[in-house]
Amino acid sequence: MSETLIDPSEPWSGPVGGPTIPGLTWSALAGHHDARGWFTKVFQRSAILDIGGDGEVAEVYLSGSTRGVVRGLHFQTPPHDHAKTVACIAGAVLDVVVDLRAGSPTEGAVVQLRLDAAAPGRLHLPSGVAHGFQALSDEATMVYVVSSEHAPDHDHGVRYDSVGVRWPVTPVVVSDRDGTFEPLATFSSPFPFATGRERD
Repeated sequence: MSETLIDPSEPWSGPVGGPTIPGLTWSALAGHHDARGWFTKVFQRSAILDIGGDGEVAEVYLSGSTRGVVRGLHFQTPPHDHAKTVACIAGAVLDVVVDLRAGSPTEGAVVQLRLDAAAPGRLHLPSGVAHGFQALSDEATMVYVVSSEHAPDHDHGVRYDSVGVRWPVTPVVVSDRDGTFEPLATFSSPFPFATGRERD
């Protein structure tokens, strides 16, 4: 599986493993190609509304990572928690989502997806999940569309090596900050699960 993730014979994006987490939605993106290059729509408010989100956009980020870098697993705590829509727009990553919501039918569950800019897709994450990824290609660029502004005092995470993921590229490169996060086993969740409608 690691070889397929890192160096596939054909570009691909989609789920690798894990259950169906309520509110987490993966969608392949249509692309237009012509002699000039290509064009892909990453975010569409009506599409987010169709899957139960509110379509709010507060900030948009870009990140660039080199091969082996792990960013995460990040989230913001209430009242500054947010939904997030992410896509890989250059290179490829292994994307990881962990359900942190107390009382969720998938509380503590981990979902892994491969995101490849050459086979574009969009991942929408509800509030109350941790998110991170590892760059599989020499360089990878991610775009994030979030529903609340960055609040440094509420910006937290769980350790990347505490959720049972076998990161396919070694050595793993993480920031000093990400290496000091609390492990999932001792994390006390501030996120309640809303039956019938997830905060997203």
